Amino acid sequence: MKKSFNIISLAAVMLFSGQVYAQNKDIYTGIEFKMPQVAETSFPANTVSIKDFGGIAGGNVKNTEAFKKAIDALVKKGGGKLVVPRGMWLTGPIVLQSNINLHIEEGAFVVFSKDKSDYPLVDVSFEGLNTIRCQSPISAKNAKNIAITGKGVIDGSGDAWRAVKKSKMAESQWKEIVASGGILSKDGKTWYPSESYKKGFESSSSFNVPDIISKSELESVKDFLRPVMVSIVGCDKVLLDGPTFQNSPAWNLHPLMTSNLILRNLTVRNPWYSQNGDGVDLESCKNVLIYDNTFDVGDDAICIKSGKNEDGRKRGMPTENVIIKNNVVYHGHGGFVIGSEMSGGARNIHVSDCTFIGTDIGLRFKTTRGRGGVVENIYVKNIDMINIPTQTIGFNMFYEGASPVLEEGQKEEGNKAPEKTFPVTEETPIFRNIYFKNINAVNSYEAITINGLAEMNIKNIVIEDSQFDTKKALTIVDADGITLKNVKLKYSEGTGAVVYNSKNVDLSTLQLESSQKPTIKVLGSKTSAVKLPKDVKGEQLQISKEVAKNAVK
Repeated sequence: MKKSFNIISLAAVMLFSGQVYAQNKDIYTGIEFKMPQVAETSFPANTVSIKDFGGIAGGNVKNTEAFKKAIDALVKKGGGKLVVPRGMWLTGPIVLQSNINLHIEEGAFVVFSKDKSDYPLVDVSFEGLNTIRCQSPISAKNAKNIAITGKGVIDGSGDAWRAVKKSKMAESQWKEIVASGGILSKDGKTWYPSESYKKGFESSSSFNVPDIISKSELESVKDFLRPVMVSIVGCDKVLLDGPTFQNSPAWNLHPLMTSNLILRNLTVRNPWYSQNGDGVDLESCKNVLIYDNTFDVGDDAICIKSGKNEDGRKRGMPTENVIIKNNVVYHGHGGFVIGSEMSGGARNIHVSDCTFIGTDIGLRFKTTRGRGGVVENIYVKNIDMINIPTQTIGFNMFYEGASPVLEEGQKEEGNKAPEKTFPVTEETPIFRNIYFKNINAVNSYEAITINGLAEMNIKNIVIEDSQFDTKKALTIVDADGITLKNVKLKYSEGTGAVVYNSKNVDLSTLQLESSQKPTIKVLGSKTSAVKLPKDVKGEQLQISKEVAKNAVK
């Protein structure tokens, strides 16, 4: 269902969130790990306009060939800047090459063709799997020293690609989209843009990869094979600075196996109802700066990934050495997210001075058995959140693809067999050494949920100097080494804290505030070494009979 949230001016949010980092050198202050200096782009003085190569504005003439000719001409000169001036520029796919700066001037609107024949099928990685999908509107592969700059707008015409669920739209919107063409599902609850899309959806047993039909049939379901809008694969020295990226067919920005990457001063937008409408998915990348950006999207906003299951483990490339500062997120399934495709691991990531306004989850960590991978050395501080409808901090080791705010037909995910322990193998995901400081949340549903695996507990999570004003408070399940230091939980419903089958849990300085008597429940035969606040005692403390003696102090 659609959520409402308070309107806060962007200017106020930016002031609230922190400084604007005018120079990259300022971005490295206060980092907890050894961060390499990110190599920056630099281009020859050559400058051309799309008009010089037959480009025609107005939105009626495709400029695909003009973009290709302009880029090829600059490459022959050793590179330079391709200027797209004010006006509406219709085009098919744009392929960037080394030493090219695609500069979208203020007032320029680059809109990509809705004609699917403009986008041939290509080998790609999507949702962490090696697969085949349509060519991206903007792409670069194995290029060095590339940029997309300027204050213009880049539009992926995503509405021509995406299915839409009736439950996500107002009645008038639904009637309008149905009247535009396309087909409805049998139950009338989903609109497909074409028969090809519907066939592709029905040919997929899981998510967005058709695995029920052969590769030879993929052309017949081409409409279903939505591309990410900006695909940057195997590149080095990449800068995205200034533009608005909006209305993508699937994920908006997807850097993959790329190094020395800077994303700054961007506005990343998708309709809130857009399926897979992520903001940026940083996958198997290293040495990255993401700062001074605004996100308002249909799925996860700033997401860290590294491949899925066997494909991700075989690649074996973690996302590492990442600084994320001073970003504002409006709608999104998560403000900052790791997973669920994290089979190559993630490490050395700093997130600070960000504001999340109405994101489904604030800080989201998700995986499931079968992924494998190690997520470690994550540092999060100075985060402000308001109107979060689920958890402000959430760890879910049982992720099966459901949205945080359940959509029609989705079932709640969770540990269906909490006592069952599986063998530890390369498919067992590991989350450890994750630190939070100065996290502030108000007018939200639940403060903190940590839900690990019985066979591989979430380990070493520290939350300090933070306060949460929420309906529900704290749940810790299958965890080892959880410390809440100088944390205040003000809540209005349910139990203050639940600790289940967890050990080395230090809540001794936790402050619980509620109109009810703050209560702590300690459960599970595997629970041990739990330290609780001194002022919680008597009927406020409930310890189940299976908890060992002396397990709780």
